[in-house]
Amino acid sequence: MCISVLINMPYWISMEDLFASVKSDLKNNDPAAAAAKIKTYLENNDIPLNIAITGECDAGKSSFLKAFRGIEDGGADVVDTTSVYPHPKYPNVTFSDLPGIGSTKFPADEYLKLVGFEKFDFFIIISADRFRENDVKLAKEIQKMKKNFFFVRTKIDNNIKAAQRKKDFSEERTLTQMREDCVQGLKEQGIESPQVFLVSSFHPHLYDFSLLQETFDRELPELKKHVLLLPVQNISLEINNRKKNLMAAFVRGCVQGFFLDKPSLKKLAVTSGVTYTDLCAVIKSPLAGVETDKYLIMKMLISLTVTAALLAVKDRSRSIPKFGSPAAMSLSYIIPYKLLMFSLNKLADDAQKVFERAVGFNTAE
Repeated sequence: MCISVLINMPYWISMEDLFASVKSDLKNNDPAAAAAKIKTYLENNDIPLNIAITGECDAGKSSFLKAFRGIEDGGADVVDTTSVYPHPKYPNVTFSDLPGIGSTKFPADEYLKLVGFEKFDFFIIISADRFRENDVKLAKEIQKMKKNFFFVRTKIDNNIKAAQRKKDFSEERTLTQMREDCVQGLKEQGIESPQVFLVSSFHPHLYDFSLLQETFDRELPELKKHVLLLPVQNISLEINNRKKNLMAAFVRGCVQGFFLDKPSLKKLAVTSGVTYTDLCAVIKSPLAGVETDKYLIMKMLISLTVTAALLAVKDRSRSIPKFGSPAAMSLSYIIPYKLLMFSLNKLADDAQKVFERAVGFNTAE
């Protein structure tokens, strides 16, 4: 770990200060410093995790939460406000028992806003009896936020009792079918690899309750890491988009600087008496004559891809450096440089040919 990074960024700073520092590093083209600070922070801090327990009314959310925390249930609570509880083993993990979606006070179309859905880090969706429309709504919103969830189907003991009336009853087969129905229902809605658990809050020693707790304990470090990295990902995306737009403006400036943009070519055609089509006939660069940034970027990417292929063919006889070696890292810089210089040289050549055609030189195409 770089000592200077540790000196400049003490590990006890807040996450907000960390994000500001990372953003500054990325703006200053120093992703290595940003990555080092993130690594240091992860190694030295117990990142808080706020878990939302959500689902429809009467799904058994409060009873489940009591069982998960190892507290005896004195009867299910009806929650009209968000109640927050600590995890019994992890001091920086809290559970927020949210009001049920679809109630009079919390209608489905206003639920996300009313409970502040976006502020939670991880979710446990509680569902009873069957897979419901509101379960889909919650799962899709969580996926949209790039966050994760467990899908927990409660009151399984009631389902098992009902299924026991069948002559060919098999508990294992019944549980498998219920689990597959939940997984399939989520997958059909575009939810990839959903984690589904079947539990009874009154019999936590049965079914998937132990598996749920083991899975949570195992995945907790990654869940906390995700809390930190998700905002960092958004910061990086924002800065990279800005850089992309600046680079597009630079390329556009190169095209305009050589007077190869469409308005300049049209003007030259009028003043020289040479048709616009004739002027364009000597142009080889695909970047010339493009009107909008959107098409400029598309043409630039296509041009660079083709050029890269040509350079690869040209250099095929050369030995390829081993990945990770200094030569390979140097090559990773040289190739983009060659591509950009190739495109710039083509623009310069085209500018010369266009001018020669405009003033009457017999320019060979």
